[in-house]
Amino acid sequence: MGMAQQRIPLWVKVAYTLMVLIIIPVYWYTLGVTNFLWFSDIALILMVPALWWENRLLASTMAVGVLLLELHWVADFISGANLTQVALYMFTDQEPWYIKLLSGIFHFALPPVIILMLLKYGYDKRAYPLQILIALMVIPFTYLVTGPDKNINWVYGFAEQQTNLAPHIYLALLLAGAILLVYTPSHFILKRLFQTH
Repeated sequence: MGMAQQRIPLWVKVAYTLMVLIIIPVYWYTLGVTNFLWFSDIALILMVPALWWENRLLASTMAVGVLLLELHWVADFISGANLTQVALYMFTDQEPWYIKLLSGIFHFALPPVIILMLLKYGYDKRAYPLQILIALMVIPFTYLVTGPDKNINWVYGFAEQQTNLAPHIYLALLLAGAILLVYTPSHFILKRLFQTH
């Protein structure tokens, strides 16, 4: 697509890309490479090519996977982490100040960028099965390469490590929960709100 035909402003692409290029090395050094297995971090990174290629499917897939969760993070942060405490680390000494600063910028920037892509290009309904496929790979892989100390993608439990279920049963329920409570509602909401392709 030529420059004259681009519908996402260049400054948005550049600013978002610079943000990601700052976040990646800082997170990698401070939190470790496995931190990028969080679905929100996957979306953060994949929205860079989605923006530059103006790729509707990629943006739609990230919307199905994380948009509702990101909006929930923002609401939890604004409430002072009084909703479900997903943003509680922002109000404790759990992470260094610069990680909290970058995390705040990242979680506030990602939803409007995703929504901008959906407004410009519409929603691609192929995103729903694609996000399920991604989750089928990411959830068990996260369990295999990480530990309960970080509990990335909650593969070891929610508030604390769960010990009541066998790991494979818990992971299957986690995946089913993601599909039923996040991906499916997101798919139908996005189909209703945006032009569908």
